[in-house]
Amino acid sequence: MLESLNIALPTIDQTRPIAPQLHRRLRERIIRNELRANQKISESEIAEQYGVSRQPVREAFIRLAEESLVAILPQRGTRVRPIALSAVRDARFIREAIEADIVTLLAQRPDPLWLAELRRLLDEQRHIAATHPQAFIAADEDFHRTLSSAAGKSGIWQRVQGLKSQMDRVRFLSLERFDVFKLVVQHEAIVDGIAIGDPAAAESAMRLHLREILKDLPIIATENPDVFDEPSEDVEDRVIHFQGGERS
Repeated sequence: MLESLNIALPTIDQTRPIAPQLHRRLRERIIRNELRANQKISESEIAEQYGVSRQPVREAFIRLAEESLVAILPQRGTRVRPIALSAVRDARFIREAIEADIVTLLAQRPDPLWLAELRRLLDEQRHIAATHPQAFIAADEDFHRTLSSAAGKSGIWQRVQGLKSQMDRVRFLSLERFDVFKLVVQHEAIVDGIAIGDPAAAESAMRLHLREILKDLPIIATENPDVFDEPSEDVEDRVIHFQGGERS
């Protein structure tokens, strides 16, 4: 039950539309794996915890279902969906296609003001990596969102959010494995490519960065079998290869 998680829940602003607020809060809890795969959640329980009626909760559940984050099962309630490996790979593919084009556009006409902002974000990331690595994902989001804004593609970034939900769940699971400073260096390479007006360098750096998550995906899936859907034989083979073993 949700009560057993002992999580301090942010309050809902009753003067603003409630369903979108609930959607954002529940989405974040699922992505952070605070609400775990296959965990049952109920409209009445969520409504009571946030002090709202069941109708906006129902609307939030529908939006979460559209993002494949929950499954609404007639007569059986609502459960958090496991992470789909295929969805993670698809999201990475889509992000790479979009963001490679974004940095290419930026490198074609480097803007000193945006570059100054990106450099400021890099300084912030170095500090976070050294002091609060758990907060790095939020800083990473700011970086990629700023790239989209600089290219005049903020609307596209908003559309990508729903597509990358499963990828974001993996990112939180992989925090202990990822070398956060390595990710900062990759961000620096992206900004450097933009700054020198080299679209190919910026694009290559972005593609390398977004493919990083796939390197550890097989092992993360194997270490968290309760969080993922059934691993494919392809994933099992790659885990064996990474661990230096052989299939008998």
